Amino acid sequence: MTTYAIGDIQGCFDSLISLLDKLNFEPAKDTLWFAGDLINRGDKSLETLRFIKSLGDSAISILGNHDLTLLALCEGNKKVKHHTMDDILNAPDREELILWLRHRPLLHHDARLGYTMIHAGLPPQWDLATAQACAIEVESILQSNDFPLFMANMFGDQPREWHQDLAGWERLRFITNCLTRMRYCKPGGKLNFKDKGPIGTQKEGYLPWYETPKRKSSELKIIFGHWSTVFGKTSHPNTYAIDTGCLWGGALTAMQLNKVPQPPEFISVDCPDYQKITDLDQ
Repeated sequence: MTTYAIGDIQGCFDSLISLLDKLNFEPAKDTLWFAGDLINRGDKSLETLRFIKSLGDSAISILGNHDLTLLALCEGNKKVKHHTMDDILNAPDREELILWLRHRPLLHHDARLGYTMIHAGLPPQWDLATAQACAIEVESILQSNDFPLFMANMFGDQPREWHQDLAGWERLRFITNCLTRMRYCKPGGKLNFKDKGPIGTQKEGYLPWYETPKRKSSELKIIFGHWSTVFGKTSHPNTYAIDTGCLWGGALTAMQLNKVPQPPEFISVDCPDYQKITDLDQ
């Protein structure tokens, strides 16, 4: 049995199938971890969502910011921009797919394999227990009757700093932004959503989240997507960026997770079909 973590697909279904063929993936034996952003901007979001859902227990999918965008669209949130998900919104099995997506986690931790998977980042104040508890807070409301209210209050850049006494929508928004949108922050944890480019292009005083000093999650082996320009360039030995920019003409990448101490193996396929979009992730 082999476990693979796969980076952001964003509706590039044909590339996903090519990658699984290259891996000789067998659902009865192997397990796939998907690092979020299953959909949006690619031309086959509906096929991607249906396929991953059909894998059942052979797949573990966490939520990314584009997946949450779909959920907000379904609730009529008018703040959503540049979506290409009409095929899902108009699908006869839309409600079934949305219900399945609402029940996906925001964080996955496997103590046996020794890896933790998130879509974006963790603030420096969070250890594993805090991160897990915070993820569950948002997951619980996504699955509750308050889901429509959360979709109306989820978007926004405030607050930018973690305080244990954060409450209500501000607390849930901060948690969601860290787990699904975060890239740069100050050493104390203040978030920066404006800078999205390669390391070195950010505003002075900000660091990639995984480089913050005294980060309480530094001992965790963390797999994340969301940030294609840092693949192979993370400075911390326990962080693994697996978004390789499939949608932008890069590649779709899988990381093989091994139980024995050895460098992980990365397997990729080229993505010839992509969109040249200059307005990146919200």
